[in-house]
Amino acid sequence: MVKKLKKEETEATKDLRDRTGEAEAGAISGDWGEKVSNTTGKEEEPMVKLQEAESRAAENYDKYVRAVAELDNYKKRAIREKADAIRYGNENLLRDILPLLDNTERALEHACNSDDFDAFKKGLKLLQDQFLVCLQKHGVEQIEAVGKDFDPHIHEAMLQVESGEHEESKVVDEFERGYLLNGRLLRPAKVSVCGRSKTEDQQDCEKDN
Repeated sequence: MVKKLKKEETEATKDLRDRTGEAEAGAISGDWGEKVSNTTGKEEEPMVKLQEAESRAAENYDKYVRAVAELDNYKKRAIREKADAIRYGNENLLRDILPLLDNTERALEHACNSDDFDAFKKGLKLLQDQFLVCLQKHGVEQIEAVGKDFDPHIHEAMLQVESGEHEESKVVDEFERGYLLNGRLLRPAKVSVCGRSKTEDQQDCEKDN
């Protein structure tokens, strides 16, 4: 009877040990699987980030290539537009001058077939007025000179003359008309300027003495 009880106890103990071993083995297996899974996840994470970085780099490089191409096209277009501006910059002015050339040809043709000199003078005066209007349209204006104070910025003195009708340093006469382009000197007016006479200088010297 005692032997039978010991035998049953031994079998129960063995069974308990087997179950405990299986549980421990399962626990160890579970821990190892979790560690392997965590390790695999950590190894895959840098690869994902690397792929994302490569994708962003490729996208940025594509944008860079496009920007360089657009800049190059802009430079070429700017150079072409600048060349056209230099080449055809006077197009509007010349287009406005062409009718004046037509009128000049008509005036010459009329003068050749007519002896009316007064009509020819009126035609020339009309052409001059049209020409001035054309120039004013494009920012050109005449410089007023005669009777004005001499201004070396817009007047070029050709002679110094004595005049009882003008004060000293006044413009007496104009040899060539001066012009401004949008307020900037295009050509100075060539003028004669009133200066003090020798007699006046001698009188002033006598008064000082």
